Amino acid sequence: MGAQVYAQKFEQIARTPQLGWNSWNTFGCNVNEKMIREMADAMVSSGMKDAGYEYINIDDCWHGERDKNGFIQADKKHFPSGMKALADYVHAKGLKLGIYSDAGNTTCAGRPGSRGHEYQDALTYASWGIDYVKYDWCDTKDINPVSAYSTMRDAIYKAGRPMLFSICEWGDNKPWDWAKDVGHSWRTTGDIYPCWNCEHNHGSWSSWGVLPILDKQTGLRKFAGPGHWNDMDMMEVGNGMTADEDRAHFSLWAMMASPLIAGNDLRNMSDATKQLLTHKDTLAINQDKLGIQAMKWIDEGAIEIFIKPLEKGDYAVLFLNRDDVARDYSLDWNFHYMKDDISKHEIFFDKKRFNWRDIWTGEKGTTGSQYTTRIPAHGVVVLRLSPQ
Repeated sequence: MGAQVYAQKFEQIARTPQLGWNSWNTFGCNVNEKMIREMADAMVSSGMKDAGYEYINIDDCWHGERDKNGFIQADKKHFPSGMKALADYVHAKGLKLGIYSDAGNTTCAGRPGSRGHEYQDALTYASWGIDYVKYDWCDTKDINPVSAYSTMRDAIYKAGRPMLFSICEWGDNKPWDWAKDVGHSWRTTGDIYPCWNCEHNHGSWSSWGVLPILDKQTGLRKFAGPGHWNDMDMMEVGNGMTADEDRAHFSLWAMMASPLIAGNDLRNMSDATKQLLTHKDTLAINQDKLGIQAMKWIDEGAIEIFIKPLEKGDYAVLFLNRDDVARDYSLDWNFHYMKDDISKHEIFFDKKRFNWRDIWTGEKGTTGSQYTTRIPAHGVVVLRLSPQ
């Protein structure tokens, strides 16, 4: 190994997809230490910490200037106590603090990026007690992404503090082909927008609704697994979609083994949003130790069925209704066969029986008889199958 000593990431991190919160979707550049402390408090009081969420992540715009030696400072107006004190506060709650930077000279909001300062910045983050680094891709003309992200990975490793490294280059350079040994997760698409099936064009880039992001995951599941996840972007649960859309969004992200990073204001969320984000059965599907991303098993146009192998021979099965009206659907298990070449799972439903439970309603049944359900518009039904 010799010369390779720093050319690695911290392997023990993100063995299951990371659970946390990020400031961007709700607050954009309007970040400050008081709000971040209140989010940490709310993550605990809401039950999210007990449900497994652990990261409080500050996105863009926390930056002040670099000092005369090139070391980055927090914005003194918005973070007067400094990042070390903020990290101490978050750690005292049993949580972890995340931060944001960019591979270019400037961040997406025009703050100082890390280009040419990677080792300095990693050392600074380590000294502050940072646990998570989201690394963006603005202002990167003529920069090689593999080199840029590998440099920051090496800098973090050399700084000596285990930090989750979240690659955010929007899938532009096919990170799934090269990022497994570089980061713990990588974005597969442009930014999310709180809508079901829309594209918001910003000229040189677009933000996307739930269905377009889902559809862009085709062909990527073989790249995901413990320590290296396809990141479908931070969630928009509680940010204005319908209850059925929120549930579908959350359930799909869980099935796809995407990191689950909430993007709402945790301090004033509705009971419905809180119950969704802390839903134990959905989180268990996402956090399953096998770390297998769901496969689209049956595609009937408006209705799609996804299946995800779980520990102990269990499976999660999600019925998605893409349509604008509710639909009745029947599945005769005996006529269907499931073979997953990637995870090497297969089921002959006519030979092997499962008990199923609807994780939302608690309804129970067996695959020995036909399953019939009504799936709401823009909604899902999720079953957990256990071998009989």
